[in-house]
Amino acid sequence: MRLGLEKLRGRLKALFRENFEKLGELGAALSVWQNGKQVVDLYGGFCDADREKPWTTDTIVLVWSATKGIGSASLLHVLQQHKIELDRRVAEFWPEFAQAGKDKITLAQLLSHQAGLSALDQRVDMLDYDAVIRALETQTPLWRPGTAHGYHARTFGFLLDELIRRIAGKTLSGYWQENFARPLHLDFWIGLPEKENPRVATIYAAKRGKPPEPAKFYRDLVTPGTLARRAFTSPYGLNVISKMNDPQIRAYPIVSFGGIGSASALAKFYSMLANGGTLNGRTFFLQTTIDWMMNTLSDDIDRVFQIPTALSAGFMKDSRDAARMMFGPSPASFGHPGAGGIHAFADPENKIAFAYVMNQMEQSVLPNEKSLRLVDAVYDLL
Repeated sequence: MRLGLEKLRGRLKALFRENFEKLGELGAALSVWQNGKQVVDLYGGFCDADREKPWTTDTIVLVWSATKGIGSASLLHVLQQHKIELDRRVAEFWPEFAQAGKDKITLAQLLSHQAGLSALDQRVDMLDYDAVIRALETQTPLWRPGTAHGYHARTFGFLLDELIRRIAGKTLSGYWQENFARPLHLDFWIGLPEKENPRVATIYAAKRGKPPEPAKFYRDLVTPGTLARRAFTSPYGLNVISKMNDPQIRAYPIVSFGGIGSASALAKFYSMLANGGTLNGRTFFLQTTIDWMMNTLSDDIDRVFQIPTALSAGFMKDSRDAARMMFGPSPASFGHPGAGGIHAFADPENKIAFAYVMNQMEQSVLPNEKSLRLVDAVYDLL
């Protein structure tokens, strides 16, 4: 076993180094866990483009949509604690949500991006929480809920947050800290305290170049009026990457894409999920709740991404028609990537958890080769 681990560490260290030497990485960290223990912990490069501040074990970074996995787990925990099943209607807990034909949307449909609320018709500011919630309440679904899924790039976090407020009487950010971050000693924040700012790596927009596949999605992403463009720009604001480096913006609890933390914190959380919801003798999730995370609710062509994607209750999975597997070989795996190259997931079958974070973004909203070849190496050797 020790020989296998040493071989794994050596292989991952070589690939990790190549990410910097050949693939343009600036600063990054990798954490791999198995059976509730961290088996790989790598970090390197720099927190800044001037290469003056080295990336250390204490560095944290914006993880974009990987925050959605944290948010989804938080809501599922609330449902577990209140004994609420996924087939219940959202409007039972949030009556105003029933407007404009949304009265029959279930929690399962909302969590699996089937609610048809990928974009808003009303122009509201990303930082005006109350205005976004009112806009969601009056929004007519963009397709008949339950018939298809389409990635809710920006609206998703607000839907999760409001449900936790309605059911548990707390913000999602507060619920995360109270029930997971503090008990598990996780260096991960949704709404960063001011005193933590000196440790945060600066995030950098992707350099110009040929966009990756699927080509139509990336064309639509910059074409006004398309669903992809609308999904990634409504609510409006914070579309300039550099704004996310502003300490005032970091302080906002943006559940869709504002989480800041370390690779080891993400992987440790997913390790708990990969081990049946238990870590260090403490149980956080029942197996029935882990099953909600593992079991596919929708597997089809995503209306936003325009490629086959699969979704469970709040998490991404590999579609049966996927061109490239993102979450390893196990059909039980689930997780959530973040824009530019960030990736994190749990594999309950093999009790593996994986997280890769970086600060020089690539032109991709789904995982790219920097992390996926690391994933492949993990499964080749573990």
